[in-house]
Amino acid sequence: MKNMNRTKLAVRQAVSAKLERNSIAEWAVTIVFLLFGTTTLCQAFVIPTSSMEDTLLVGDHLLVDKLAYAPRGELTRHLLPYEQPAHGDIIVFRYPPDLSQTLVKRLIGMPGDHIRIANGVVYRNGIRLNEPYAYHKYAYDPSFDNFPWPCCRPVKEELARQAQRDMLVRNRAGGEIVVPANEYFAMGDNRDNSSDSRYWGFVPRGNIIGKPVLIYWSYRASTEELLGNSADSLVNHFVDLGEHFFTRTRWERTFRLVRGFPDSQLPGSPLPVNRGNPNP
Repeated sequence: MKNMNRTKLAVRQAVSAKLERNSIAEWAVTIVFLLFGTTTLCQAFVIPTSSMEDTLLVGDHLLVDKLAYAPRGELTRHLLPYEQPAHGDIIVFRYPPDLSQTLVKRLIGMPGDHIRIANGVVYRNGIRLNEPYAYHKYAYDPSFDNFPWPCCRPVKEELARQAQRDMLVRNRAGGEIVVPANEYFAMGDNRDNSSDSRYWGFVPRGNIIGKPVLIYWSYRASTEELLGNSADSLVNHFVDLGEHFFTRTRWERTFRLVRGFPDSQLPGSPLPVNRGNPNP
């Protein structure tokens, strides 16, 4: 009897060990897929500043498609919907002067394009762009509303200032900026409050990560709350979430798709100045 009990105990222990190993294996596979998905297929991203208002708001949490602009492989190019960056796309990219930062802007100029801005109106290759997504929330200011001259407001990083100087010297022709090969000119939709290619130069093709496709959650928070790096700011943000999750969540933006604005959809006639919402 004792031998039988020992045998049963050994069997139970073996089964328990096997189940434990299977459970660990399942979790390991799940984690691998999650890591693979969030690093290779898509990436979560939060909008911390107002440069893309009112298209994207501070506190919008996005899913970014990292495959959209990926290099095409011999096999995958037939299976996956790869594409090239196009005018009007909203792109996510590594900030050229500081690759640790990730920015989101709208693609305005592609390689070879001639860009100028007069009185807040963008002209590309001599053609006026009537942009329904552009917002001008402040009065006329030459440092914002004209480009490439007179311009531009100061930028903080020396690398950014140098890139701006190089662009204005090397890539200016006939009062326009000419976008060089393999680089792009990007601007925020909130034209009066956007640090973009006007102030730190072009976006190299290799810096482009992907494009946002979905707002999966939007929470009304300040830039300081979203960018705070201290332990206190993190704790305060979690406390705020606990107290105001339901009242500060922008439910109407949940699961909203994010789309670009191709040239074919641009209006053919000028639009009135769009001031947007002062407190979106």
